Amino acid sequence: MQYLTGEAYLLEHFDRQSRRNGLPQDLTLEQLEPWQTHLRAELRRVIGLDTGRSTPPEPDYGPLEKFEGYFSQRVEISTEPGIRMPLYVLTPDGIRAGETRPVVLALHGHGGGGKAAVAGRTEIPAVAEAIKLYNYDYGVQLVMAGFIVLCPDARGFGERREVGSQGDEPGKILASSCTALNNMALPLGQTVTGMWVWDLMRLIDFAATRPDWDINLLGCVGFSGGGLQALFLSALDTRVKVAVVSAYFYGYKDALLRLNNNCSCNYVPGLWQQADMGDIAALICPRPLLIESGSRDPFSGQGGLANVTGQLAITRQAYRVSEVEERIAHSVFDGPHYYSGRDVAPWLRQWLQGN
Repeated sequence: MQYLTGEAYLLEHFDRQSRRNGLPQDLTLEQLEPWQTHLRAELRRVIGLDTGRSTPPEPDYGPLEKFEGYFSQRVEISTEPGIRMPLYVLTPDGIRAGETRPVVLALHGHGGGGKAAVAGRTEIPAVAEAIKLYNYDYGVQLVMAGFIVLCPDARGFGERREVGSQGDEPGKILASSCTALNNMALPLGQTVTGMWVWDLMRLIDFAATRPDWDINLLGCVGFSGGGLQALFLSALDTRVKVAVVSAYFYGYKDALLRLNNNCSCNYVPGLWQQADMGDIAALICPRPLLIESGSRDPFSGQGGLANVTGQLAITRQAYRVSEVEERIAHSVFDGPHYYSGRDVAPWLRQWLQGN
C-alpha cells in the first residue's frame, strides 16, 4: 500500500517559512543589538514567557547534608502563585566566612529523575544507573571544581511530575510529564519551554537575594533537555554570563522535523518560523558560549555533526561581527548522546574566574 503522507510537504514548507527573523548574512555590528532585541521579543512571545505571574520566592530550606568535598541542601522556592520549584544547592567544602563564589545553574534533561542525577543522588538505584549511562552527575563535578551549583527540578520532572500522567508513579522516577504539561499549556498560550525559562529566571532572582552567592559571575550548564533550558535562558536573560549547551544544538529541520517523535517539550508553535538554533544562540553573543557535541549523537539528525556545525556557522557570525570569536567554542568528543564535560569546568573557570 502506498501511503499519502505529509512529511515531504512539511519539509518543503520549512524551507519556505523558516527563519523569518534569522540572523542576516550581511549583518553589521551596529545592527546586531537591534536584531537581538527584536528576536528576543519574538521568542518571549512564542514561548509564552510573558504570561508568567511573579510571586515572592518564599524559600524553604531543608537540612544540610555532608558529602566528600561538598555540602548538599534541598531548597524550595515559589516561581508563580501556587508553583513551587525544588532544587539542590551544592556548596564546596572549605568556603571561608564572608567568601563568595561564582554560581552555576546545572540543568537536567530527560532520563535522570530531574535534579536527582545532576546532584549525584546515587542512593536511588535508577538514578545511579542514569549517572553511569550519561555521566549525569555534572552538578557534583562542578561543585568539586569550586563553584556553588544550583540543581533545580524543571516542571514535569522529579518531584514536579504531574499527578495522573505517565510520570507520577514512584517506580518511574526517570519519567517525565512534558506531554501532559504541553497539552494543558498550549491552548492557554503557554509552552513547557516558556515555563522552564520563567522558573529559571525566578531562580536567578532568588539567587540574587543571597549575599554569599555571586550572581555577577553566573554560569549555566545543561545537557540534552537541560541544553534546551540553558540555550533559551541564556539567550533571553543576560544575567547569565557564561553558557554551556551540551547535546542540544542542531538544525531544527533535520533533528526535530524529520525526527518528529521527539518529546513534545521540543515543539513550540511558531518557533521555526522565527529562528533556528544558531539564531537563538546568537542572542548570547558577546557572552562566552561553549557547545558540546558527541560525534555519534543520533539526536543531531541524519546529517550528524554537519547539522551542528551548520548552526554554529550562524552563531559564529554574530561573534565574528562583534570581534569576540574567542568567546565561542565547540567541544566535540567521540561518542553518542552523552555529557562529556571535558572542557566545561576549564571554560567556566576561564570566563568566570579568569584562570
